[in-house]
Amino acid sequence: MTNRIEEEVIEQVRNNTDIVDVISEYVQLTKRGRNFFGLCPFHGEQTPSFSVTHEKQIFHCFGCGAGGNVITFLMDIENLSFHEAVSKLGSRLGMEIEHKSAHSIEEKAPVSKEVSLMKKAHEFASEYFHHLLLHTEEGENALHYLQERGFSTELIEKYKIGWSLPSWDALTTLLERKGMDLQEIEKTGLIIRKENELKYFDRFRGRIMFPVFDETGHVVAFSGRILHKKENEAKYLNSPESPIFQKSQILYNLDKARLDIRKQRNVIIFEGFLDVISASKAGITNGVATMGTALTSQHITKLKRLTTNVTLCFDGDKAGMEAARKAATSLQGQSIQTEVAIIPDAMDPDDYIKNYGEVAFREKIIDKPHSYLSFMMIVSKRDKNFNNENDTLQYIQEILEILSDRNSTVERDLYIRQLSQETNVSEEAIYQHLRKIQGKKAKETKSNHSLPIASPQELPKKKRTISADERAERILLAHMLHNPQVIDIAISNINDGPCFIRDAYEAAYVRLMGYYEDYPDGDYQRFLEVLNDGELRKIVMEAALSERDPEHETEEVMDCLRHIRKYRIEQQIERKLHEAKEAEKMSDITKALQLAQEAIQLKKSLVDFQ
Repeated sequence: MTNRIEEEVIEQVRNNTDIVDVISEYVQLTKRGRNFFGLCPFHGEQTPSFSVTHEKQIFHCFGCGAGGNVITFLMDIENLSFHEAVSKLGSRLGMEIEHKSAHSIEEKAPVSKEVSLMKKAHEFASEYFHHLLLHTEEGENALHYLQERGFSTELIEKYKIGWSLPSWDALTTLLERKGMDLQEIEKTGLIIRKENELKYFDRFRGRIMFPVFDETGHVVAFSGRILHKKENEAKYLNSPESPIFQKSQILYNLDKARLDIRKQRNVIIFEGFLDVISASKAGITNGVATMGTALTSQHITKLKRLTTNVTLCFDGDKAGMEAARKAATSLQGQSIQTEVAIIPDAMDPDDYIKNYGEVAFREKIIDKPHSYLSFMMIVSKRDKNFNNENDTLQYIQEILEILSDRNSTVERDLYIRQLSQETNVSEEAIYQHLRKIQGKKAKETKSNHSLPIASPQELPKKKRTISADERAERILLAHMLHNPQVIDIAISNINDGPCFIRDAYEAAYVRLMGYYEDYPDGDYQRFLEVLNDGELRKIVMEAALSERDPEHETEEVMDCLRHIRKYRIEQQIERKLHEAKEAEKMSDITKALQLAQEAIQLKKSLVDFQ
């Protein structure tokens, strides 16, 4: 027995939810003709092949084959069960989804027991720490400290900030009482095993706890700040990487900021998670942060699906400026419009807000960022003396290397004029040097045309061509998806064996028969919703979107079945000829002749398919 939602409710949720609005929260979509296009969130790509059709309320990726409707999109992107996805969409409409117990083929998207347990333990720990901070005497000192630092109750609740007891095994004991496998939970670093003993203790003790959420809002790690600094004890203690927490993948606050990033068409990247929280006090809701690592290609891919405009706001010290330079260069390499908000006097966002206030931070820092080139000039000028010829030439070279890759003549004229003013080198001389750099790069590009400079992962994937027999399978499945009676036609015209050649199509077909037993009037969109296998959903979606001729349905179905039968006979012939050769090798001439005769008879039967 499992929970099953009333069909009328599912229909109401689906009909009143616009797929474009929902997917726009996860993918930056651009309208092209009647459809919307963007970068597929289910595989890495540089050229948009992910299509959303407003009219049909479906999505489809021409690159990886992913597809479905608004419910299956949410199931796939957030790894939700069907019921969870419908409930989440229902809450957007102000509906409280009621359900009744009934038999169903709906299943939760597959998640390993290990990952499920780890997330469950982290959710429990987060609630426990949060309760200790807000509702117990043990958390009063930590709460008072946070309030003095400007943390309101609203902010503490928004980010689920908590407090861990100084006890060695307070959390461990509770997890054990809840029947959780401590050996599995240890892999996340939430608890630690004692050396040479099968006993565990808490990693976080006597610390203010900041949960780290993944992009779907699940707690996957923690950062704990010590309340009273002790000798040889780190100020911050972070969860190690684990099956549910990889720094190269996680952007702090992306789960909360996604909608505001889409609305504002811009994301602000901070250096640390506390900067994000401090900025939120100043009303900045589109901020995210990396978790103690440089900005990775995975981070950039996630952000590029939401916006192509990024503002970097790192610490104003030398290390922060260098980190911003590297991040800006990476973003520019991905064709992302990049600006940098510079904080003066080597301060971080929290310092600036304390000294000058939230309004000043927002209006003077965030709202007035430097362009990428302007920032790179500031960075390049550091530690250079323009009275020194080598420093001057190096500065000009560094800026012109960047400028030579940009196409804007206005930008070029503006920054060459600025270079001339700063270095007292004539604009004409700088232009001449720029032309030399551009000429050198052009030669290098020309000579490298014959070289394989792109890795296999970077090369665009060619669209897979399908054989005639697979096309017959796809069209046959398409007719079955649109008309259940086609299944009866297929069954009555199949002799022995499965209806389809390939296992994946046969699996989809078997699931479809079961589906029609439960949902006699169902359509292919509802079928997609009850399929828990992502690969089968791709096959079903490809079939559902393939061209078919409804007016000549029976003829087309029979033609598909003939193709499939012909293919099966050809495979039988091939097998028998192979077996005949093997029999000859074994000197079994009688068997070889028999198999050859059978192959000849099968070849004769192919005449019927001409």
